[in-house]
Amino acid sequence: MSASPHLDHADDVRLTELQHWLASLAAPQLAVTSLRPASADASFRRYFRVDGADGASYIAMDAPPPQEDVRPFIHVAGVLAETGVSVPGILAQDVERGFLLLTDLGSTTYLQLLNPDNAHKLYMDAIEALVLMQARSQPDVLPEYDRALLLRELKLFPEWYVGRHLGVTMTEKQTTALDKIFDLLLANNLAQPQVYVHRDYHSRNLMVLPKGNPGILDFQDAVYGPITYDLVSLLRDAYVQWDEEIVLDWTIRYWEHARRAGLPVNPDIDAFYRDFEWMGLQRHLKVLGIFARLYHRDGKDGYLKDMPLVMEYTRKVTHRYKELAPLVRLLDELENKAPQVGYTF
Repeated sequence: MSASPHLDHADDVRLTELQHWLASLAAPQLAVTSLRPASADASFRRYFRVDGADGASYIAMDAPPPQEDVRPFIHVAGVLAETGVSVPGILAQDVERGFLLLTDLGSTTYLQLLNPDNAHKLYMDAIEALVLMQARSQPDVLPEYDRALLLRELKLFPEWYVGRHLGVTMTEKQTTALDKIFDLLLANNLAQPQVYVHRDYHSRNLMVLPKGNPGILDFQDAVYGPITYDLVSLLRDAYVQWDEEIVLDWTIRYWEHARRAGLPVNPDIDAFYRDFEWMGLQRHLKVLGIFARLYHRDGKDGYLKDMPLVMEYTRKVTHRYKELAPLVRLLDELENKAPQVGYTF
């Protein structure tokens, strides 16, 4: 980001504190007056770019307590760096106040650069990095992506998408049907092999680097959980859509690469793809709830335009498996749509 938009200090106490903290650092020496917004976030965190006396640029993170805690970010950055993937280095920290100074992985996200000509190369890089990260996974390093957490995420769908966004109060029968679908999904998700899971491994959090591609951001919520989770975040991305044939091709390439790396993926590709799709459905339902919450609770309407694609993913998966037919019917009822003829595997 070359421009330096004016920063309004008038009522921004955190910004003033951050500038004083940056000015107090012995190294690297920073031109604090160059501080400028670097990226927006769906949380309370803010990121600023700042120039150093050495000609390099750096990233300053403002993560205000008590809403945010930088300690998980610091911990996961160390864990992922040890796996060999590209993550920002932490150069200075003030844990109590929620300030970090990071190395700068640039300003070009996958989302900004992706096109049909470069997509294959970029996605192969992202898959290679994902396998590298997963292959170094160990239990008891990151929090468990357990049933309670997976279910808490799923419940965002009825609360925020159905209840607040659609304005529908589900009947007892509908609630029971949805709970049965949740049980089916969770049984599948929890039976999958467990590895390090970034949880938001997609085009907005992957940076295009000159080497060591991709740079990986926004990993502070990483957990130890189902092996297909990050792959489906990457390939069934809420912000960019690819043809089903291409997604299937990339999924198979990941599966082959993961097997060569000794990862415990399902040896049957059809079973693996089913795991991928069912994990994706858990994520899509969660994301619909999160996008609705960002709008209705936090006043962020930028995610509304991404909801139709996530619902399209949701419907396509539910149509493909006969066990998920009750969810098709429920979605039709909630959205007042006539049932469509689907096909099952």
